[in-house]
Amino acid sequence: MIGRKRTLTAVFIGSLTVGISAGFQAIQKTAQTSAEFAPKPGQEYTSEMRPLLEWFSADRVNLQRFYDVEGSAAREQRMRRFYENWLARLSQLNFDSFGQAGKIDYIVFRNSLEHELRGLKITEQQDAADEPFLPFASTIRELEVNRQEMKPLNSRDAAKTLADLGKEIEAVQKSVEGQVRQGGNAEAARERKIHVAHAVSTATALRNSLRTWFTFYNGYDPEFTWWAAEDYRRTDTALQNYIAFLRERVLGLKAQPAEGQGQQAAGGARQGAGGGRAGGNGGFGAGGRGGATPVTTAQAGDTADIIGNPVGRAALMSELEYEMIPYTPEQLIAIANKEFAWCENEMRRASQEMGYGDDWKKALEKVKNMYVEPGKQPELIRRLALEAIQFMHDYDLVTIPPIARETWRMQMMTPQRQLVNPFFTGGEVISVSYPTDTMTYEDKMMSMRGNNEPMSKATVFHELIPGHELQGYMSARYRPYRGAALGRSAFVTEGWSLYWELLLWDMKFQKTPEERVGALFWHMHRCARIIFSLSFHLGKMTPDQCINFLVDRVGFERENAVGEVRRSFAGDYGVLYQAGYLLGGMQLYSLHKELVDSGKMTNRQFNDAILKENYIPVEMMRADLAHQPLMRDYKTHWKFYGEVSGSTQ
Repeated sequence: MIGRKRTLTAVFIGSLTVGISAGFQAIQKTAQTSAEFAPKPGQEYTSEMRPLLEWFSADRVNLQRFYDVEGSAAREQRMRRFYENWLARLSQLNFDSFGQAGKIDYIVFRNSLEHELRGLKITEQQDAADEPFLPFASTIRELEVNRQEMKPLNSRDAAKTLADLGKEIEAVQKSVEGQVRQGGNAEAARERKIHVAHAVSTATALRNSLRTWFTFYNGYDPEFTWWAAEDYRRTDTALQNYIAFLRERVLGLKAQPAEGQGQQAAGGARQGAGGGRAGGNGGFGAGGRGGATPVTTAQAGDTADIIGNPVGRAALMSELEYEMIPYTPEQLIAIANKEFAWCENEMRRASQEMGYGDDWKKALEKVKNMYVEPGKQPELIRRLALEAIQFMHDYDLVTIPPIARETWRMQMMTPQRQLVNPFFTGGEVISVSYPTDTMTYEDKMMSMRGNNEPMSKATVFHELIPGHELQGYMSARYRPYRGAALGRSAFVTEGWSLYWELLLWDMKFQKTPEERVGALFWHMHRCARIIFSLSFHLGKMTPDQCINFLVDRVGFERENAVGEVRRSFAGDYGVLYQAGYLLGGMQLYSLHKELVDSGKMTNRQFNDAILKENYIPVEMMRADLAHQPLMRDYKTHWKFYGEVSGSTQ
């Protein structure tokens, strides 16, 4: 783990000095009021760039609400002009007159704008790949764009456009049917499925655009309804049939209700409209369209829907530049393999303590069976959450404002959602995975075994305090303009919680060998995410190979592995999101060693300072906390893992 040198002192070793319940009450009694945590006048966390970033963020929201037709020339051209104008504006600013925070905001903002422009080019290439399956897309987009721009409508011309459109859709379907009958080798079939999966998502969004356009006029303009209603019905049916054909005949997916299909995928097709970080980590580049959005409802025991969209090395390099990671994809895989080997050594050590010798998978099997009985999972999660809060308090690790401690909540995850995410998710609300009475025996056992007590101990604090819940609380109060304008880096969003997994391992938070096995399972899991996600996007692994890797190398329950891979490639996350967990955690861990182990900061000072930076890249946090001189043309260079062998091409 970054050189494996353990420098934290033995003061962190040992059992908790008070019980969880009593300790939690003690924290409540001694806590400051919420008002005392608010910054004093003059202590606001801001910069010279804040007014510009807030203006940019507000303008972008307006533009994206108006130019909301994905893939339309009007949207792409307007957003390109918008980003280029802001880059030009940046070049006119007096960078050298800014304070450190202003310089950091400038550099991150410039990096974000350049990333958006690169993303527009990648999106153009993806749309070009869709063209053989959706040659009619521009016609539908133009109808909706013209309506948004309030151009006069000729009802008779509109009816003819619809009639011609319906015929074109039927002709395209016949053409694709011919291609499918001709077959081809396995590699060609796989390539076709990737393009078709993306085309299905796009076609579903097009169908909704056409519906929006028609509904605007229908009934309000009697002449339009007289001319266009029947041709719209025929065209909509043709498009619905074409989508169903692509899903069922080409992708091999199970049939689903047509209207549900349309509504489901439409939302997904527009996810991440802010692009990159600003779109909540959706996709890559402008519009967040990095992966094929989900094209079907997940079915237990079925993996046909896991198709994904390998973006290639150039797109990965663009994302790494955006995240300020100075390593290539191949080097990151090498880092993950090194970490994985460390995990296996530690697994063998824990396995020996448990009496299983070097066969750590037997030790893992014991841990998997340490689950609580049905109905007891919420009680377990609460106890583990309070234990972590108590640990933070006992060792003075981070400031926990009283309202952050008071207001986290819990809900149970639905069985359908568990097919996509078989483990916990969190923030202010922790969503708990555990089987329900509707699941089969096999699914119940996999859910219970995958969410056992030792593994849960290593993840509850990741989701709550000091993880995502505390992170979200603080980011809403310190430099929130950064999150709105610059977005959220996965390397910080997930890296912050993963950093605590690394730090608490050093502090012997996991005391028994069983608890260490639970923590190591997750560390291996995060290594595996880097390996399989980057390998997939480099075209070196298929989804099935990714699933088998998780089962064979990490020890996943198969359905949990399926859910993990489904989640990774459904298109809801950016292409580097899964890699961001461990890599972001290692960045913060390395920075902690640099500033805390050297005595320059205490644990509390360091962790509080990181939370107050919001979601900017860790390298820029380092520049702020270490007071590094910055230049206008700053480029990433911090090798947080040292020199790594591997391709640098």
